[in-house]
Amino acid sequence: MSLDIIKLLPDSVANQIAAGEVIQRPASVVKELVENAIDAGATQVDLVVKDAGRTFITVIDNGCGMSETDARLCFERHATSKIKCADDLFAIKTMGFRGEALASIAAVAQVELTTRRKEDEVGTKIRIEGSKVIEQMPKPASVGTNITVKNLFFNVPARRNFLKSNEAELRHINEEFFRITIMNPEIGFTFVSNDKELFHLYPGTLKQRIVGLFGKDYDGKLLPVNQITESVTIDGFIVKPEFSKKTRGEQYFFVNRRYIKHAYLHHAVENAYKELIPQDCFPGYFLDIQIDPKEIDINIHPTKTEVNFIDVKLIYAIMHSAVRKAIGQNNLAPTLDFDINPNMGIDFGEASRMDRPVITPQVDYDPSFNPFKITPIRHQQQNWRIAYDDSGDTVANSKFTDNEPVVHEDDEQKSLFIQLQQAYIVTTVKSGILVVDQHLAHERILYEKYLKEMQTDVNASQQELFPQHISLNINDASLLKELKPELEKIGFRIETMNNTTFVINGTPVDCKGSDAVSLIEKILEDYKTNMSGNQSDKKLNLARSLASQMAVKAGQTLTALEMQDIVDRLFGCAVAEVAPDGKKIFTIINAGDIKTRLS
Repeated sequence: MSLDIIKLLPDSVANQIAAGEVIQRPASVVKELVENAIDAGATQVDLVVKDAGRTFITVIDNGCGMSETDARLCFERHATSKIKCADDLFAIKTMGFRGEALASIAAVAQVELTTRRKEDEVGTKIRIEGSKVIEQMPKPASVGTNITVKNLFFNVPARRNFLKSNEAELRHINEEFFRITIMNPEIGFTFVSNDKELFHLYPGTLKQRIVGLFGKDYDGKLLPVNQITESVTIDGFIVKPEFSKKTRGEQYFFVNRRYIKHAYLHHAVENAYKELIPQDCFPGYFLDIQIDPKEIDINIHPTKTEVNFIDVKLIYAIMHSAVRKAIGQNNLAPTLDFDINPNMGIDFGEASRMDRPVITPQVDYDPSFNPFKITPIRHQQQNWRIAYDDSGDTVANSKFTDNEPVVHEDDEQKSLFIQLQQAYIVTTVKSGILVVDQHLAHERILYEKYLKEMQTDVNASQQELFPQHISLNINDASLLKELKPELEKIGFRIETMNNTTFVINGTPVDCKGSDAVSLIEKILEDYKTNMSGNQSDKKLNLARSLASQMAVKAGQTLTALEMQDIVDRLFGCAVAEVAPDGKKIFTIINAGDIKTRLS
């Protein structure tokens, strides 16, 4: 007799599974609770966290509050006041609507809710732990809702162990706070972390809100964007091209005031800035797309940050046009004026207006000069050449003496190093031709060097003649503070002035000639990119980020001695074959392959 094996999951287990999609970290709780407060019509929302949300998260609002029945029902799955039929899904303009947030939070935390409506004489208090109602009772309360989430993931320790450091989790909370508060400037917000007030935002205009979040210097950096069409309206601000940064921090898209991510529309903005900012800089923008909800689908991702547009190409064209228009109206785009008087040039004085005869210049030249002639450069045979004999190409069995060359006076030979397309180093080995990617090779060399310095506290530094100030947003500033000990081990000298401003007093000796501010910004951007690629080890990530920035780039001309030095040092590395990101550094074109191709 066969037994049935499919069973319905208990509600407590089903809630925890749902929580895994909705509640990924403390920042997810903050997002859901603050959005609920906005949907409740609040004009003031206060956020309080301790230990980056691990200990507790409290959100207090002065919204409409809830009745006793609603207060209990809101913790049930798919309980929502936003949807009555399926068609309502295509007319959503509020923040939350699925009815999963509070149920998911209550499944993995200890929750205490106190709420009261204006028409009620007394409020309602409810305590829930792991989806179980522990207490429900009347309680005096002010109008609105006060909800506290304690000990997140207390009953799912595996999930709690996957949380990052408090600094990293607080950065995620900061980012969610930015995404929500930017497009709700008419609402006042406060944000307190570990008894320290990080933000106190007063109701005002969108520009005032941006300045309140990102600093007073943004007051002169913003350009207004306003584009109205029959199908869509685009409003907001962009950052002037001359204030573009090496980090991509201030980039925010919204649809009907809801934050979204959209790579295609981001390309529209980047394309509008084309030729106005350097290739390694990123434009800043805060843009809201007002569109009929029926023209989009926001129900394609649990966090509702991804959307589908019915006619995304039209939105792309309008977005590009709106940004170009904003730049052009502020006389920032290059223009050609065909009405300029040709006589209104630069006056070089009386000598420029004298009638003088035109004299043909005399040019001396050497008829025997050959610009394509290459003079071979003699080098002593280096130890890495021992690895390449007629029978194989591997370096696995070679022995290196910490980058010191092994000289064989009796077998000295001419070695020629050629730079191909200013990107590859080409030289000969016994088995054929060695081709090395100059950037990846140098990146591997520096990567292992910085790792060694961070482990041995070697901190050679060059002092800046004129110390430079760098101002960052609160998230990048927090990241720099977290990386500061490791950066100082490899030669940086960074002094903290306040929460978001630093002074760079020194840089590593390898960074001679580099702009210190740009270098720090690039390192932070690379570090964040590596983090998103699951490179979580701080030292490995930092060494990789710095090496990537300091390594010679494709297009950089190298002398023969510089090329030889890179090749020699490469084969003195612990891992010479691949770059830190796994890309192959060099290849060998075997002499037999050359013969076959020529036959």
